[in-house]
Amino acid sequence: MGSQPVSYPPQLEIEPVVTAPDATVTLPGSKSITNRALIIAALADGKTTLREALFSDDTRFMQESLNRLGIAVESDEGLSRFSIDGASGKIPSTEASMFIGNSGTSARFLTALAGLGNGTYSIDGVERMRQRPISPLIDALSQLGVDARSETGNGCPPVTIRSNGITGGTVTMAGDTSSQYFTALLMIGPITQDGITIDVEGDLVSKPYLDMTIATMGDFGATVRHENYQQFTIPGGQSYTARDYSIEPDASAASYFFALAAVTGGRITVENLGTRSVQGDVEFVDVLEQMGCRVDRTEQQITVTGPEKLSGLTVDMNAISDTMPTLGAIAPLASGPVSIRNVEHVRHKETDRISAVAAELHRTGIEVDEHQDGVTIYPGKPNPAIIETYQDHRMAMSFAVLGSVVPGITIDDPGCVAKTFPDFFTRLDQALGR
Repeated sequence: MGSQPVSYPPQLEIEPVVTAPDATVTLPGSKSITNRALIIAALADGKTTLREALFSDDTRFMQESLNRLGIAVESDEGLSRFSIDGASGKIPSTEASMFIGNSGTSARFLTALAGLGNGTYSIDGVERMRQRPISPLIDALSQLGVDARSETGNGCPPVTIRSNGITGGTVTMAGDTSSQYFTALLMIGPITQDGITIDVEGDLVSKPYLDMTIATMGDFGATVRHENYQQFTIPGGQSYTARDYSIEPDASAASYFFALAAVTGGRITVENLGTRSVQGDVEFVDVLEQMGCRVDRTEQQITVTGPEKLSGLTVDMNAISDTMPTLGAIAPLASGPVSIRNVEHVRHKETDRISAVAAELHRTGIEVDEHQDGVTIYPGKPNPAIIETYQDHRMAMSFAVLGSVVPGITIDDPGCVAKTFPDFFTRLDQALGR
């Protein structure tokens, strides 16, 4: 499928920068939007072309799974393009076995999508995926008449879905674990005859991701209403219209380059990501601004210029939790403590990101207090260390930023970035003028 994947050694020592960077970077398409658009285009009437799409492990698993469901998805990696023959709200295959690696979006979105089918479908992943919860979504699908179950009974994949389609109905789901369960149901709702109403128990985490989902659905012609994120109403009997669709750069990926400017005192501009972005993670620059960075925003780009020294702060990162490791990794370089709160749900990501960030900072000799819902990180000079990445792309990329200013930081298993950003280290070197 397209070009060969980037090859990385088992360990990669990051070379500290000599002069502060002044760079403009272009980044791959958003993983979150690419995987949402693939699902929506699969359900649409007609042929959709996705441009500037992300090609990574997560999006390849999604493409392969849609093909197994009988939906034709072709790719041109050289042009960063997917072509999808929409199945008009149907699932052509009556049975399919899907492997989704450690892709949380693929696991959740495909489980709900399979519920629209008429047959038996299975979804499985790597060992870590088998530890990541999916029971809230399984329970919700059961409320809609779908026989979905965790094969091991622990509420995690592998999942088997036996379905005769979904007519619609009302479901109740707790909001405190993952917004992806809600996105999964939102995207299939318009296709159902009667529509779906979702009542949210408690507060909903990562609300900007729901805004992104609703915006993407709207781009393909479907509507959703919500009452302050406490109830979502997706009218039935709608359809998605195929289209030519461009995907904006990944805001979570941009966080590493913005952080790079912040810690080097340099200036970095990310192109094609600006004030009109539908991704919540662009708000990471607001946090950097509070820490003393200068941020210049236009509709087409964002530029971050780093200060002489970052300031400490206490910040609620619930809405932008994928950038929590980015801030965690650079926090020791601030002049005061950095306290990250209200992100307990990131314990269920590719790894337990709260414990992982704390452990790896401890490994460099930095003082960290771990809380149930976050961390407090104290200023200090990190020592050389080999950083364990726990097969988590965000750990590798975050600590690579630290290594760009701190000597002796080596990333273990750098190849794990293939999950969402295969050529990350190449682009990091380019930004640093290497």
